[in-house]
Formats: sequence, structure tokens, C-alpha cells
Amino acid sequence: MALRRVVLSGEDTLRKKSRDVVAFDDKLWVLLDDMQQTMDQFGGVGLAAPQVGILRRAIIVEDNNNKRHEFVNPVVTIMKGEQREIEGCLSSPGEWGYVVRPDRIQLKALNRYGKETVMDADGVFAITICHEIDHLNGILFTDIADEMVEDEEELERAKRARNRKRKKRRR
Repeated sequence: MALRRVVLSGEDTLRKKSRDVVAFDDKLWVLLDDMQQTMDQFGGVGLAAPQVGILRRAIIVEDNNNKRHEFVNPVVTIMKGEQREIEGCLSSPGEWGYVVRPDRIQLKALNRYGKETVMDADGVFAITICHEIDHLNGILFTDIADEMVEDEEELERAKRARNRKRKKRRR
């Protein structure tokens, strides 16, 4: 495994649409392992391949119980409800904003071996999946945020509320 450089907002790679993964081989496995290590190093809860400079449809996300999931060629097939939560991004350090996303989703994807999986997600897990899939389509959370947060106190209150919500859903 190797730590990869996180592509930052303003770099062209983040605005390009990623291509489907077609080869489920060592190269993909190394990418996914490197993404895990990079996400750990920077303290993220999700990471998309374009954020490490690779324009392929692969994401890693942490669920509401802190378990990691790898999704290749992910597609959201069902969206229900609505939630408005604060988001940040490893590619946009220091930027935070409120984004409206579905409260519940169903996701269809492949794993690192090419086997199909279908998963339901809600709460922060659904947010994280949608956020990372947006990266695969060249969309940043700052493009769709309805309000950016610059006040430190408001930011801390919003983060605490999000974490409480996440812990409540774990029960």
C-alpha cells in the first residue's frame, strides 16, 4: 500500500467524469488499498478515485458503524426522503457547507472482485455515498451546497449535531 496525493479543488481532474472499471485485477486492488491508506492518513469517511488522480468509478466509504466498504461502478437505484447536513471534503480543506441529500438510498455496485452487491444506506452513510459518487461525475459538494459555513462556532455545532445523529443511527 502507498499513500497517494489528494487532488485539491481547482485541479482539472476533479471536474472530469470517471470511466467504468472493466478490469478487476491487481491494479484495481492496489488502487483500493492505496485509497484506504490515504483516507486513513487524512481522517476522511469517504474517498473517490478521482481524488487521488484516477478517473475510474471506485469509491471507499465508511458506514454508520465505522465499517469500510469498497464500491466499484456504483449506481444509486432508489432515493427516499431528504436530509440537510453539513459536509466537508478532503479535496476542499477548510470548506464546509450544507447540502440536501436523500435520507435513504439503495446502491448497486461491484466489489473488488467484480461481484455485484446491493446495499441500503441511510443517514450519514447515504450522504457519504452520494458525496463520493458526485466526485465520479465531476461534481463537488461546493457546487450544490445551499449555504457555506464560515463561522467556527456554527461549524462546531453542526459537526456535533451530525455526530450525534450518526451515533443515534448506530443503535
